Amino acid sequence: MSIKKYNEQIYAGVLGKIIGVYLGRPIEGWTYKNINKNFGEVNYYLSHKVGAPFIVPDDDISGTFVFYRALEDNGYPKDITAKQIGEAWLNYIIEDKTILWWGGLARSTEHSAYLRLKQGIQPPFSGSGEKNGMIIAEQIGSQIFIDTWAMVNPGNPERAAKMAREAAIVSHDGIAVEAAVYLAAIEAMAFDEKNIDTLLSECRKYIGDNQYGKELNSLLDAVISKCDETNDWLKVREWIEENHNYSKYKGNCPMVTNHLAVIMALKLGGDNFRKSISIATSCGWDTDCNSGNVGCLNGIRLGLDAINEQCDLRGPVADRMYVISSDGGDCVYDAVRETRKIFKAAAALNDEIVDIPSERYTFEQRGSVQGFMIHTKHPFEQAAKSVYNSLDTTGNPGLVIEYEGVSKGISASVAVQTYVDPTPTAAPDTSYYEVYASPALYSSQTVTATIENEMDYNINFRFFIDYYNEKDEIATIYSEKIESLNKGLNNLEWKTPDTGGRAIYKLGLELLSDTRKDGKVILRKLDWKGAPEYFHMGLADELTPGISPFVTRTKWMMAFMNSTRHTGPDFLATLAISHPEDNGVLTIGTIDWEDYSVSSRIQYVHAKETGLVSRAKGHRRYYGAILKDGKAQIVLRKGREIKVLAENKYNYIEGDWYDIEFEVNNTSLVFKINNEAIVKCNDDTYKSGSTGYMISEGAIVAKGFTVKGIN
Repeated sequence: MSIKKYNEQIYAGVLGKIIGVYLGRPIEGWTYKNINKNFGEVNYYLSHKVGAPFIVPDDDISGTFVFYRALEDNGYPKDITAKQIGEAWLNYIIEDKTILWWGGLARSTEHSAYLRLKQGIQPPFSGSGEKNGMIIAEQIGSQIFIDTWAMVNPGNPERAAKMAREAAIVSHDGIAVEAAVYLAAIEAMAFDEKNIDTLLSECRKYIGDNQYGKELNSLLDAVISKCDETNDWLKVREWIEENHNYSKYKGNCPMVTNHLAVIMALKLGGDNFRKSISIATSCGWDTDCNSGNVGCLNGIRLGLDAINEQCDLRGPVADRMYVISSDGGDCVYDAVRETRKIFKAAAALNDEIVDIPSERYTFEQRGSVQGFMIHTKHPFEQAAKSVYNSLDTTGNPGLVIEYEGVSKGISASVAVQTYVDPTPTAAPDTSYYEVYASPALYSSQTVTATIENEMDYNINFRFFIDYYNEKDEIATIYSEKIESLNKGLNNLEWKTPDTGGRAIYKLGLELLSDTRKDGKVILRKLDWKGAPEYFHMGLADELTPGISPFVTRTKWMMAFMNSTRHTGPDFLATLAISHPEDNGVLTIGTIDWEDYSVSSRIQYVHAKETGLVSRAKGHRRYYGAILKDGKAQIVLRKGREIKVLAENKYNYIEGDWYDIEFEVNNTSLVFKINNEAIVKCNDDTYKSGSTGYMISEGAIVAKGFTVKGIN
């Protein structure tokens, strides 16, 4: 049967995952006693009550929606290996920064596994008890990252279990692997089978026939029996507390306790989505992990409508999610676009070709808003009343923008985030996972939109951006031209203005009128594509006046995804980049940048190798224009494999300055130094990706950074 029938269920699973995480995250680490004392049962979002941001980066979200990209990177193999998944870890993780809890070797399971991978130790040894100790190897992480391996295999629990096992052994061992495999099989089968008891029973055949599998089966027998004896989750929780609490196991977040909590929430939550994630959160232990797994499974099993059946869980989320990895341009993301990626992978694994929207925002899922929200500077000046999807009522997807009382001085505005909010309220003091991202939108890119006006009168319209100005404050720039939206479809475009190399925080749409207007318009689609026409970062004093070498972070510098060890602005230059190991990379841009040139004036201080990277997807998959061993080289990097595509001798001197440029145009790759083409070649391995710097064992100083799109 065609994979197409599962599309909405995948979306429901993605939503269920992030909703569960957002419900449990604010009280992660709280004891049950404190949760119960302060909130009783947790039935709705709590972030505002504990002083935490609502939409946050989280390992449950980032790891889940990053590691399965190993499928895309390797051509969607049905027999994906742990080695390939481990390589995805190395490519998309930035050490000490993204995705994981960086608690240290023999303290954090995933950090330990990452260090083993970095040392060249391949799975299953990277996550084994033999290398890391069984205490570390049997913690919760393999389960929390497992949902996407099920969603790319809808209705195919056997293959989901196989892929989940390969994914789990990258970082875990023992019962942690068996529990992850079991949960993945349940989620995959839940696309077709709705009875929770049948799922819990049938998927036990995917548990390994080993001592750990026998241990898990025994635990499942016990917890399911306790759930069958009572409808009171508090009694079952009490049994878990007495027999399988954290104190009964070693380590800081054992798999067993949390797996039993997940099974309890699934059994006693029944067919009530809200109740199931409420139990998973209210019972304590690893609240966001457990609620995220339960939310994903029940989103798949119960369907999209079940999520909002008891209350509006979708509205505050508005599809928003942060997927923090070295692929910086996709960090600020939404559930619809993530669904497209998963659906594409599922189709490829099923040997099908499916139509997937090419525009960023088409609102094709029921109820989706893809992160668009009312943009309020002051409530007295805001006439937008609501945003919602038109698909449910008309069968034609779009974002409905309702307004009331638009008139002189009172406009209606909506906006979508294109960059994280790197302020203290977002990170790091209220979130131990810091917010790292590159902007999705850049100066000189052309935004296109199709807006339908169903009213009998025209209303005026303009685009705007919020961005970080030279004082690192949010400022707004409006499009100069004000358009009149006629009745019917209106096709509009705007080339975003020059922000001096500073990050664009939001893209907005504003409705205006000289006389009162009440009504609605529908945003049918919105998009921008390819590299910017011209994007430039100047010297540090232009970007941040009064800068010095002792400043290690600024908002404009945070736009780079940075895996180098010691990089910062400099009052005489744009960046001073230093890295003591191999392959320190600094990138900016998005995965859809195709044909462009990148240039910078660098001082070659001293390094094993250094240069520019282009068409990067992560920090271990890119083209490089490199100075190394007295040569200028164009290299292709794919994980551990580094291939020299072309090279020429070039006598560069320490302390001297060089204007370097790397042009990628279709299959043509050209490395220029001081405006002279030194190395040329052709290669078609990578079609698109971000750009920036690369350095190994040394340092450079860079003045200016410029990207020019090639049409």
